[in-house]
Amino acid sequence: MKKRGRGMACGWYGIARTAAMDRAAVWVEIDDGGTLKVATGVTEIGEGVLTGLCQIAAEETGVRPEDVVLADNDTARVPEAAHAGATRMTYMIGNAVALACREAFGKFAAAMAGYWQVSPASIRARAGEVWVVGSPSQRMSMEHAVHILKKDRGIVIVGSGLFTSAHTALDPETGAATPWQSYVFGTQIAEVEVDTDTGEVQVLGVWAAHDVGRVINPQQVEGQIEGGVIMGVGHALMEAYSQAAGHTTTPGLAKYILPTTLDVPHVTSVLIDEPDPKTPLGVKGIGEPCLTPTAPAIVNAIHDAVGVRMTHLPATPERVLEALRLKRAVQPREQRKVA
Repeated sequence: MKKRGRGMACGWYGIARTAAMDRAAVWVEIDDGGTLKVATGVTEIGEGVLTGLCQIAAEETGVRPEDVVLADNDTARVPEAAHAGATRMTYMIGNAVALACREAFGKFAAAMAGYWQVSPASIRARAGEVWVVGSPSQRMSMEHAVHILKKDRGIVIVGSGLFTSAHTALDPETGAATPWQSYVFGTQIAEVEVDTDTGEVQVLGVWAAHDVGRVINPQQVEGQIEGGVIMGVGHALMEAYSQAAGHTTTPGLAKYILPTTLDVPHVTSVLIDEPDPKTPLGVKGIGEPCLTPTAPAIVNAIHDAVGVRMTHLPATPERVLEALRLKRAVQPREQRKVA
């Protein structure tokens, strides 16, 4: 017999390094052709951070996203941005890029205001075009503007940005600290189907709502959430690491089971776009927080379906069957007591 159930779980997660000062620095230059060079030691590991940084840089300076050039990330030649982890990439480096671009654009606006004899506050730029608010005749391409500033005025537009988290170390006596400046919160609901004859659990769907701060690229955020949920399914139902005498007994994927495409449920992502007031850009992160509630939600859904509480993960078919067996063994005794 197959029974269905739903479960919910909530989670929170701190962004960037824990109880340690985190930092990221960036150099930018508005260059020939109206392009923008961004130099920082960022490392792309598949999460799409480079695309997000290009979007941030383009939005802050007015160049086209395709005109943003990311420099070599060797920290012997570019500023440090630290590691890819701790859900920190968009939060730390994105804010640093925004600050660097704002400084550069401030210089650009001041220089163009001098050329056009207007107030810097009236200079606008977007999609590779720069203009004066309220003056249709005072408009040109970013490429032309950069050419004028360099050739006629000898001005090279550069900027730098440093973003530092306001974290403090744990007090060795009291444990007090500011371990994180910003937090991500999320809630997930899982629907499962449990086969009471075999103990097999199938996750039918997951609904994941997460507070991610200001959303830079919705598709990338949804991709991160879907990846985290899939990892959570593996954690909840399949991934069992074991060892004996200090050596692993699950050395390969034949024994350490991972989710396949057949195990991936339908994931509905809900993005709570609530800018973080403590950061210049308002962004947070989602890399690890989206994994946190998945396994508890699945376990709660199993309990809702068949009335057994799984207290040891993964909830393999063997463990589910054993929990059902114990439940059936206990029920007659409880019924006798009531009688």
